[in-house]
Amino acid sequence: MVNQVILDRLKALREVMAQKGIDFYMMPTADFHNSEYVNDYFKVREFFCNFSGSNGTLLVWQEGAGLWTDGRYFIQAEKELVGTSVKLFRMLDDGVPTLEEFLKSRMRDGQTLGFDGRVITASEGKRYEKVLEGKGITFAYEQDLAEEIWTDRPAFPAGPVTVLAEEAAGKSVEEKLEEVRRRLKEEGADAFFLAKLDDLMWLFNIRGCDVECNPVAMSYAYLTQNEATLFLQGKALNEEVRAYLARHQIRVEEYDAVGTYLKNLPEGQRILADVGQCSYSFYKILSEKQKLVEKKNPTLLLKAVKNPVELANMERVFLQDSVAVTKFIYWLKTHVGKEEITEVTAADYLEGLRRQIPGFLDLSFPTIAGYKANAAMMHYEATPDNCAVLEPEGMLLVDSGGQYLGGTTDVTRTIVLGPISDEIKMHYTLTAAGMLQLTNAKWLYGCTGRNLDILAREPLWKIGLDYKCGTGHGVGYILNVHEGPQNMRWRFTGGMVEAALEAGMDITNEPGVYIEGSHGIRIENVMVAKNGEKNEYGQFMYFDTLTYAPIDREAIDVKYLTEVQRGYLNEYHRKVYEKVGPFLEEEERKWLEEVTREI
Repeated sequence: MVNQVILDRLKALREVMAQKGIDFYMMPTADFHNSEYVNDYFKVREFFCNFSGSNGTLLVWQEGAGLWTDGRYFIQAEKELVGTSVKLFRMLDDGVPTLEEFLKSRMRDGQTLGFDGRVITASEGKRYEKVLEGKGITFAYEQDLAEEIWTDRPAFPAGPVTVLAEEAAGKSVEEKLEEVRRRLKEEGADAFFLAKLDDLMWLFNIRGCDVECNPVAMSYAYLTQNEATLFLQGKALNEEVRAYLARHQIRVEEYDAVGTYLKNLPEGQRILADVGQCSYSFYKILSEKQKLVEKKNPTLLLKAVKNPVELANMERVFLQDSVAVTKFIYWLKTHVGKEEITEVTAADYLEGLRRQIPGFLDLSFPTIAGYKANAAMMHYEATPDNCAVLEPEGMLLVDSGGQYLGGTTDVTRTIVLGPISDEIKMHYTLTAAGMLQLTNAKWLYGCTGRNLDILAREPLWKIGLDYKCGTGHGVGYILNVHEGPQNMRWRFTGGMVEAALEAGMDITNEPGVYIEGSHGIRIENVMVAKNGEKNEYGQFMYFDTLTYAPIDREAIDVKYLTEVQRGYLNEYHRKVYEKVGPFLEEEERKWLEEVTREI
């Protein structure tokens, strides 16, 4: 099957490349702020190859095209690339060259590599410079070639900005600015250029709506010890927001003026810029006349460690969200096979339950509801025109979450709808065992997600299975569902940050099994790291769970659980019934009592 639309777009792109003397043209996922999820305006890579995943880079040259993406998207990419002529490069698979290795081997001396320098980070750009050093390669980074081809491109995002009340934020803007300025002083920096959208929202206690499900506004900030300048689109600000910013002595400049502002800065300043977040274009501007302090954004860690007000609000919101998920599971199990339910209508029903929760703002990401083999695609998204009808057999994986005035949730349950095979039961049981082992971890301060990841994977590794993604990620507070620097994985590659788990950090716990063409399983809770006992050996730590929804006992085969793991499951289910039960109707509560009884 030929995808003529994509073939025509690639043909047009190659013609523009030839006109401008560009031999290879690169298109990543990101926007001007290296965001994981982006507004439709920035979906250039998808426009030219049809791949819609949240991570991947498309490289086009006259004779071909390739897409590099990670294991979460292999199955999805294979389907979406059919007929496009674009070859899939499966990142981290044996024998698959990295994008840098491919460029080094394929680019001839004196050729030109093109990309929009606003959507490539400084660290990536510097990496390409180093890899291609000695070949006389020209970097053409000041043009977005899509502008000449994508004639019906969506408008640049400019949704209204709102203020997050201090009672919800837990800290004032002044307190946060003071913390950041103290970190700058420690780093010997005179100023700080901040481009990361969720960090900007956190620092200034504002929120936006420029990215689907992520309450962020297109913005930049330049901070010194005495001044704070925030670059926002004027049309996104009402008088209330302007008055709020003025009251806190925050100077406002137009979003598009940031480049000129940086060019006109006095020479010789020591400016902290996170090269993993600052664009290559702005890095080039700053490095011409300034001394760059290339460190991680200090806001990253400050934001990740939730304050007491945030933690208290999160505990309340996560319980309400867990009640909605539990009600959804009950509804699904009692209605499947009796009425037509599809992946889409199931997701809509769960969204409807969330919308009834006080303070609901939006979903935290588009719900992933995958039935049977569709669940093997980690980031599958059904549509009304392309979705499966649920039958009283097999399993449905539902990964979902909500944005509330009080927290951001992320939870996955894989729900048995009818008969399943013994192999699926084994996979489900071992997934649950790993999730529960990690839930009950105890460790010494200083450990990172690399140290603890084995607890989740060990049951699956014992039978030769793995999942091609991390085990966990941080979750924002009324912000992005994926947040760093905390991360749970056994391997850190590229520009990944490996950070010690701090008390107050939240992190997901989501091992899984994904068998192409057959089934997918994921069980996910959100946990918060807490300080435990401190003695002569150091500070011990543990996790406090925020998510309470039943794990499907119909898929548990007890012969694959140790006595300790059985105890973990029973204790978790005891708490689920204790916490969620009081919020259910009588029939729901009776059902929950049964599905959480000891095994």
